[in-house]
Amino acid sequence: MRSRTIPASIAVMSLVLASAAWNRSADGPIGDGKADDTEALQRLINSGKGSIHLPEGTYRITKPLVVDLNKLGYTAFTADGTAQIVMAGPGPAIRFTGTHDGTAAPNSVKPNVWDKQRMPTVSGLEIVGAHPEADGIEASGTLMLTLHRVSIRECRHGVHLTKRNRNVIISDCHIYSNRGIGVFYDDVNLHQSNIIGSHISYCDGGGIVCRGGEVRNVQITGCDIEANMKAGGPPTANVFIDCTNGSTAEVTITGCTIQHSNVPDGANVRIHGAGTGIRKGTTANWGHITIGNNVFSDVAINLDLKDCRGVTVTGNTFWMAYHYNLRAKNCEQLVMGANVFERNPAYDYGTSKDTVNAIVFDSCRDCTLSGLHVHGVHTAAAAVTLDKCSRMNLTSCSILDCEGVGLLLNEPKNCRVSDCLIRHDGDEKKERTSIQVVGGAGNLFADNSFGNRVEIPKESGTVR
Repeated sequence: MRSRTIPASIAVMSLVLASAAWNRSADGPIGDGKADDTEALQRLINSGKGSIHLPEGTYRITKPLVVDLNKLGYTAFTADGTAQIVMAGPGPAIRFTGTHDGTAAPNSVKPNVWDKQRMPTVSGLEIVGAHPEADGIEASGTLMLTLHRVSIRECRHGVHLTKRNRNVIISDCHIYSNRGIGVFYDDVNLHQSNIIGSHISYCDGGGIVCRGGEVRNVQITGCDIEANMKAGGPPTANVFIDCTNGSTAEVTITGCTIQHSNVPDGANVRIHGAGTGIRKGTTANWGHITIGNNVFSDVAINLDLKDCRGVTVTGNTFWMAYHYNLRAKNCEQLVMGANVFERNPAYDYGTSKDTVNAIVFDSCRDCTLSGLHVHGVHTAAAAVTLDKCSRMNLTSCSILDCEGVGLLLNEPKNCRVSDCLIRHDGDEKKERTSIQVVGGAGNLFADNSFGNRVEIPKESGTVR
């Protein structure tokens, strides 16, 4: 008798029907959006099945679904975009806990982590909060947490990373309209994390926030991050790296659109670099950050740097900043390459007419500013201000058609301004000032083209 081969399409259908069978069984989750499916789903998780596939339906839960990876082994929640978990209680809808206490180095990973815990996964699933303290996904002690094609909305925090994790990937996700933070690095020890191709928007407490802890190697790439600030809430940002009581370094923010909202002191990217040093009892200014090829707009401050060291900013487009396109305070070793700081008439609508777009470096030192293109700064005393800065090298910049002084240096020391084009060619009768220097010493001003008045006292340095 000849054996008969089952067609692949029938085999796949059989698997789908088998997966759906537990969902509709007497002791399985109902998925009708009304029944409390918490216990049924937790039983399924505790069975050690590993692969938890949720068919189409709405699964209402009232307590966190807890995945103790060391006890249960590899666990993945998968769906095809048609399944939804509604968290109607406090805490995260899904909580992964592991025991990984090593680094990302393979020889630091204990056998039980490789054998039972690696790569906990959520894919193709939506989580919706229905409680004021509901969160989306929480993880601690994990290795290779992978979140892919996940939607999290109406929660407090979307993704909450705590204690210690390694090698986190968040890709192709929609983290949208949450009351707290979209992706929260919460005093966590975490090296190697990638946030890729995701929409992180309308989260009242910030889009991506890193606070305290010890965080290294963060890549934020190809994302749309917007409107993650709420009027009346604490000052935050679409991306906020706060090293206070911790340290964050080795960060890349590239190829993103980062924009909105116009709230007081809100920022698109805000970095507070002052934190704890590696040696106990010491402090340090952190950085090693690259910000490149992004579009920034429609906030009070597009880029806000404080107490940072070693930040490279290049290839970005900045516009529609209600106060500052760029504000840097007490920073060093900054490299600002070719960036556009622009006022585009195509966006001359609504409150965009009120944007100032100023650039300020306050008490900074040892920085290189090259190829900056600044246009149309409005109402500010100066388009670009260097206030009490030292050893700043400003070269090959264009500062054009700005209402105030083009370039203002207040008490500069040992700075160099060369090969710059600074002028205002409007048809107004008002006399303009290209450059104004107040005090300072040891500076050099060479080979510039100034189209308007020049105010450089002899004692401030050499004019060539």
